[in-house]
Amino acid sequence: MPNKKSAIKELRKNVKRNAANKKVSNKLKDLVKITTKQVIAADKKVKEDYTKTIQAIDKAVKKGIIKKNTANRKKSKLTKKVNTLK
Repeated sequence: MPNKKSAIKELRKNVKRNAANKKVSNKLKDLVKITTKQVIAADKKVKEDYTKTIQAIDKAVKKGIIKKNTANRKKSKLTKKVNTLK
């Protein structure tokens, strides 16, 4: 446990930031899973969810939750899967 007042405040801020980042990360994982399941099921709605997923990945990079190369890898894998439907 921190002793200084500023360290205590930093700990509080870190807990809040961690929770917010975890929420975004979990939502991102859920979107990727949903899109992947739709590709497997050959669902018609996959294009809409695909664009939402790509946007979510880009936002996560912008916020610093995932790295740029990780995002590019995820987008590439999803794009390959979605393009198999065409």
